[in-house]
Amino acid sequence: MHDLALHILLFLFAAAFIAGFIDSIAGGGGMITIPAMLIAGIPPLETLGTNKLQSLFGSGSASLAYARHGHVSLKEQLPMAAMAALGSILGALLATVVPADALKAVLPFLLIAIAVYFGCKPNIGEVERHHRISKLAFTLSFVPLIGFYDGVFGPGTGSFFMLGFVTLGGFGIIKATAHTKFLNFGSNLGAFFVFLAYGVVLWKVGLVMGAGQFLGAQVGSRFAMAKGAKIIKPLLVITSIALAARLLADPTHPLRIWLGM
Repeated sequence: MHDLALHILLFLFAAAFIAGFIDSIAGGGGMITIPAMLIAGIPPLETLGTNKLQSLFGSGSASLAYARHGHVSLKEQLPMAAMAALGSILGALLATVVPADALKAVLPFLLIAIAVYFGCKPNIGEVERHHRISKLAFTLSFVPLIGFYDGVFGPGTGSFFMLGFVTLGGFGIIKATAHTKFLNFGSNLGAFFVFLAYGVVLWKVGLVMGAGQFLGAQVGSRFAMAKGAKIIKPLLVITSIALAARLLADPTHPLRIWLGM
């Protein structure tokens, strides 16, 4: 692929900054970066591989910011991040076997359900509650499952991790957001190595966008810590609905094909 012009790289940097800001708060940054790379003329497979590289900078940056302010212990969360990475590796390796069309068909409705759940429960996540499953069970079951999904498909991974930490782990919204980012880092890292092995990572684009992601995540995570649930929950609801709408608007979405739309 020929080198991209400077103005295209600046466009991708700006898209990554916005994605990093949103993703550090509510997830869903991929719905900005993936279309941006496709618009820039990057082939789909290279887009997926490069997206994992640049996403590492955003999720890593947000994780460090939340850790510095005491919302997450990265050392204690390493086993969870490792399980997310393992699940993501398996998902990326088995992407050609898993029925992706079924995932695409169901995903918008799952995202809408998450939006309704957080939108209709005004007090959820404002205080920590009793966890419904043990930390070990959560680490060995829910975490690798969502990591696997991230490797196979990806959009909405942050929203699913957030839902798990709040509903199953009993976390408050800030703590859930902080823990979600490090698991996102783990799942991004696992899938990245698979795409790297297949030679579909564009380093120049990934590093330029990674710089935008890093800065956007720093700004977004600080904004989230300052505003708390007042900003995180509404943005989570909006992001989930927006991602669902974008998926349903795709002419190649299985549901639209089945309905002849």
